[in-house]
Amino acid sequence: MIGDLVRRVEQTTPAGRDRAVDALRALAILGVVLGHWLVTAPVADSGALRVTSPLKYMPWLAPVSWLLQTMAVFFFVGGRVAVESHGRARDRGAGHMRWAAARTARLFRPVAPVLGVWSAVAVATLAAGADPGTVYALVKLVWSPMWFLVVFAALTAATPLTARLHPVGPLAAVAAVDLVRFGLGGPSWLGWINVGTGWLVPYSLGALWARGRLGTRMTGWALLLGGAAATAGLVLWAGYPASMVGVPGAPVSNQAPPTLAAVTFGLAQCGAALVLSGPLRRVLLRPTAWALVAAANLSAMTIFLWHQTTMIAVTAAALRLAGRALPGLHTVPGDPGWVAARLAWLPAFAAALAVCWAAFHGYERRRERTPGPAPAPSAARRSR
Repeated sequence: MIGDLVRRVEQTTPAGRDRAVDALRALAILGVVLGHWLVTAPVADSGALRVTSPLKYMPWLAPVSWLLQTMAVFFFVGGRVAVESHGRARDRGAGHMRWAAARTARLFRPVAPVLGVWSAVAVATLAAGADPGTVYALVKLVWSPMWFLVVFAALTAATPLTARLHPVGPLAAVAAVDLVRFGLGGPSWLGWINVGTGWLVPYSLGALWARGRLGTRMTGWALLLGGAAATAGLVLWAGYPASMVGVPGAPVSNQAPPTLAAVTFGLAQCGAALVLSGPLRRVLLRPTAWALVAAANLSAMTIFLWHQTTMIAVTAAALRLAGRALPGLHTVPGDPGWVAARLAWLPAFAAALAVCWAAFHGYERRRERTPGPAPAPSAARRSR
């Protein structure tokens, strides 16, 4: 049965599809999911739950965030796919507004059940007398990651403009904002400008990739090494945090809003994606490996939207069943033992996520067709 499914996926995949693009998108989503599961720690405290992070107590774990903060790769891949999709739509005579509306609808359709379920949960638990602070903390855990959908939708809608921008422009804007904020004592609210300009850097870099201007491994290595060196310099000598995710109580976060260090780190990740794209293409010639990646991509938004819910469900169910705080789920993440215990809980999170996938992935599949194939570089060049 599995073999038949693998063969069917292989046979229905367009010959020109760049499978590395799908693999990079799947890896980006996997990084976000594992990152949230490992650095988010609800702690049972006097009958209520508060949310903290092991990075607050063990800052030496910051390198974990370097591996699992992968949103730049998602925007990088998204920029490439959007530019190619927009070009195909234009060739078919479809207008920009129709194209943008269709892509936005596909992006937000799976959000509706999450909002519905958690609105009902919040109302029901508050009515039952639950601690309002606990309810707020849990709802925030689920809804706060959705910020990226708004930013991504805005960049997608502006694809004809963003596709013409060179990444140096928004990168310079991010640097200017940080200079005013941190160097000249400007207002902190200026940093929120970087929510748009910061993620525009990898998005517009992906547009360059779509136009065949990032096709060499040397370009990838230059971005990887240059971005890593710039990030190291900013952390060591300019006072930026080493963690690439937010840490509760820290005076500065690299992500809320994005800083120059987060953007240069994203450039390094985009370079790594380019370097890995060649080996990924070779690996994904194997039908089984490609079937796994294709399945993950078909459910990427469902996995992203429900992964925090599954962590919360396991945490709440275990607390009720055990009647006490359990290591790795409800205790303060203050030592390596907590990390080992949390790793042991990951299979339970994954099992709960499988249940949510079975219940809600239909909302993501309910669309006209899957995203159009991303042509391999050689095919892209032939089509121009």
